[in-house]
Amino acid sequence: MSSIDDYRDGFSEDPGYLDFASFGPMGRAVVAEQAALDEIHVRARFGAANVFDEQDIRVREAVRRVTGFPTERIVFQPNTSIGLFHAMFGLSGQVLYSAREYPSIPVAAQRAAQALHVLDQITMEPPAGVVTPSVVRDNLTPATTAVAVSLVDYRTGYKVDLEGIRDVIGDRLLIVDAIQGFGVTEAPYEVADVVVAGGQKWVRAGWGTGFLGLSERAATDLVPLISGVSGTIVPLGGSYDEVPPPLQGAAAFQVTRCDPIAQARFATALEGIADAGVGQIAGAIALTVSAVIDIADEFAIPVVSSRDETERAGIVVLQPEAGHVTALTAALINHGVTATVRDGLVRLSVHVSTGEETLGALRGALTSYGSAIQY
Repeated sequence: MSSIDDYRDGFSEDPGYLDFASFGPMGRAVVAEQAALDEIHVRARFGAANVFDEQDIRVREAVRRVTGFPTERIVFQPNTSIGLFHAMFGLSGQVLYSAREYPSIPVAAQRAAQALHVLDQITMEPPAGVVTPSVVRDNLTPATTAVAVSLVDYRTGYKVDLEGIRDVIGDRLLIVDAIQGFGVTEAPYEVADVVVAGGQKWVRAGWGTGFLGLSERAATDLVPLISGVSGTIVPLGGSYDEVPPPLQGAAAFQVTRCDPIAQARFATALEGIADAGVGQIAGAIALTVSAVIDIADEFAIPVVSSRDETERAGIVVLQPEAGHVTALTAALINHGVTATVRDGLVRLSVHVSTGEETLGALRGALTSYGSAIQY
């Protein structure tokens, strides 16, 4: 059995689940790891705390294997948003992002601008919501110091061209919200200065998991404004009578002690991804995405997400006629298909464990939908 087969066999969600862009059901290895550490937590035998202390370096090493960032420039985060807040509050100058971004980027940018008055924002209005290097180039100003993008757009499923954006922005900081697509699509993270992702979606590690990875320049230039006790210099056995200074580099960007069981879940999931290979996972998902597109074409439902494998990462977006959205939603529900319906669009998202039974449920839903609208 190949490593990708081993990886695929580690999941057991019910058939019909096509919503990994919302959250990914955890794999059995992750659940088992959590149960093992829960048992240690419950019993608290002498010396048991050692295993919890080991999870920080373990999870940073697991992130390194997937992203290429060195462990000293990686810090665990409880979610994507906290990592983005660290980045935005550490900036000055002007940050550029799309007006159609998922709220995590604009909220963090606006809060930082309102609180500190050292950061300005400028937004792009990309055609069809797709952020391309040319759109970024046309919206840059002399005051722009950073550009923030999503690796994969949550509305359209479009996978951004990070290398192209790096080429047009020059030495400005490139901030990447990688949660959509992280772990299931290959990306040149080395061209980014800040990469943030959570583990509850495609990594399938559950909520409360994520990371912040920094380039050497970002680790030096970003101000660790939201740096709590875990991100400060406290000598062993030292006193807390005075507020200590922040640590240097990525370690400064944490507020308090991380949940070691969450770190273990994230590490376990990432170790499985690294063993299987992101390229292998991406290839398997690409085949299933093509199968979903073929089913949609069979029933003449417009696919508005990209058909180009280089521009997609597990998401297929359907746009039924405006008066038919309710009928399609009802058909999906009646056939046990879990998807996201928003703004007249139906978003289907697949993983390596999406099998023939799920594709059969989708085909059954679209058959019922076609019969309903014809009637």
